[in-house]
Formats: sequence, structure tokens, C-alpha cells
Amino acid sequence: MSAAPERRPEPASAAMPTHIGIIMDGNGRWAAARGLPRAMGHRAGAEATKRAIEATAQAGIPWLTLFAFSSENWGRPAQEVLELTGLLRHYLRHEIAQLVRDGVRLRVIGDRARFGAETGEAILRAERDTAGGTRLNLNVALSYGSRAEILAAARAMAQAVAEGRLDPAALDEEQFSHHLSTAGMPDPDLIIRTSGEQRLSNFLLWQSAYAELYFTDVLWPDFNVGHLRAALEEFGRRERRYGAVAG
Repeated sequence: MSAAPERRPEPASAAMPTHIGIIMDGNGRWAAARGLPRAMGHRAGAEATKRAIEATAQAGIPWLTLFAFSSENWGRPAQEVLELTGLLRHYLRHEIAQLVRDGVRLRVIGDRARFGAETGEAILRAERDTAGGTRLNLNVALSYGSRAEILAAARAMAQAVAEGRLDPAALDEEQFSHHLSTAGMPDPDLIIRTSGEQRLSNFLLWQSAYAELYFTDVLWPDFNVGHLRAALEEFGRRERRYGAVAG
């Protein structure tokens, strides 16, 4: 697909999503196409991430969840994992103040313990420092896998039943959702995946039950405001019936 021009996104309307999830894919292919090491692709992808955050906030969309590091990513070559975790630490040290200025509230979902105590504490500080942000709720999925998230919720519910704190007959979808890492957040209306791949890759599987899916060939480091606008325009053309018959 040809590159979309940079355009300032228009304010959100009734046809706009409340919550966007983005599977940021293609950093490695972007670097390979330019004869660069994969680390350079991840760094370029980090710049695209900053653009996407600002563009989402400008569009007036209140929720954004970014799939930054999956639980499966730990199986990548050690040097690449080191680069990715190093970018995370750099972001936590140098970009949080900008999020505060921009009114962005950061939350991290996933198994943050795998990043170690120092990084875990930095994540907690970032969440505390940005807690007053009201312009955009930014969720970053780190060491995240939706199947593990659902399994953990099921275990928590089973424990509650075993301890007599929950009647299994009273269990419903809303109660189950309260045990997910996204408890209290709206489900995503739109999932965007870059790089031409057309799958969810274990991202927000429960939460995306009725999300509109949008796939683009654009590699993540090239993703810009125009590409986001194209996804939002396509979303506005979709008829969302949630299983009902069209009127």
C-alpha cells in the first residue's frame, strides 16, 4: 500500500472509536529493507509510537492500547530482547515527563515482573506520575499474552468459588472481565495491525470480541497520522450490529 500523507486527525465523533488497540508490527522488516540492524527498526518504531500517541490524543479518542512486547517475544534472540528492554527503560526515563505535559495517563498490562525489580519500580513510578492525565488513557501491553490473562482470571474465579466467596451460578461476563488486566476499561472498538499480517497474535482476545479489525501493509516505523486517519475513516464506514439484524 502506498504511504498516506501526514494529516492532522479530526476530532472524534459518534462514528469514532472510544478505544483503539494497535499491534505494532514490522520493525524488523523495515530495518531489513534498508540494510540496517533490527535494533534500528525498533528505534524507528519507538518514534512511530510517539506519533501514534499524539495523533490519537488529537483525534479526541480517549483510550489507546499498544501491543509493545508480547510474552512470546522473550523467545527472540538475546541481543534483540536486550535492545527491546533497553528501549523500554529509556522510554521510562526520558519520555514520561512529556506524557505528563500532554495529559496522558500511562498504565501497563502484562507480566511486568519478568522485566526485573528495577524496571518494575520504574513502571510504577511512571504510572503514579501520569495518574492525573485526562486527555488520553494509554495502555502499554508488556510481556503480555491474552491466553495467560484469561487463564489467570479463570484461576482467580475458581479460587473464589472454592473459598465460598462466589456462587458459580452468579458468574457472568461482567464479573469475569473484572479479573482481567483491563478491568474498568472499555473494550476496544478498533484493532489496527500493521505490516500486512492479518491475525491478533494473542492480543486482547476476550476484549476484542466485537472489535472492528483493520489491517494495513504499512510497516510500523512508517505509520503516521495519515495512516491513522485512514483507519478511522474505514471504521466510520463499518456497520456495527453486535449480532443483531440490520435495520
